[in-house]
Amino acid sequence: MDDTSLPPALRVRPMALADCERVSEIRVRGWQYAYRGLMPQSFLDGLSVERDAERRRSRFRDRGDAVTELVAERGGTIVGWAAHGPYRDGEVRTADAELYALYVDAAHLGTGAGRALLAAVLEQCAGHPCLYLWVLRENARARRFYEIAGFAADGVEEPYEVDGVPVPEVRYVRELGVTSA
Repeated sequence: MDDTSLPPALRVRPMALADCERVSEIRVRGWQYAYRGLMPQSFLDGLSVERDAERRRSRFRDRGDAVTELVAERGGTIVGWAAHGPYRDGEVRTADAELYALYVDAAHLGTGAGRALLAAVLEQCAGHPCLYLWVLRENARARRFYEIAGFAADGVEEPYEVDGVPVPEVRYVRELGVTSA
């Protein structure tokens, strides 16, 4: 078999400062793709890769150890990004973990990049009792992705509003099998 016919291997690695621009592009374009029809189009059209990258670089330098950011890379191109850290229950940090974000470039959806990123997050969060995440209630594609990965909505909803339009989020959880002593 000719190896040149196979796609380059997918690699998940820690995000670097130099990745901020591409991660912002994936995040902003991800919002514009995934949330079309779920959020006001004027809001989505107003998102800026440049502004997001500027904020991301600043936060990346000042983030400390609480947030872990990963990128999925194929053939030297970043195709996805995920961020996780302590679960945020208001201002309180719990023993649980939270997946803050997971986005894959729309051209690479269905290629395993999202599954690889989620597997890496699950591996890194293995010492926590649970992994939580929030997803827009109407985002059926994302909800299906997380449900296939073993997450379940736990009945908690959070009101969220964009430009005066309600876009509520639902909380998903996956137990990681850690029990307290």
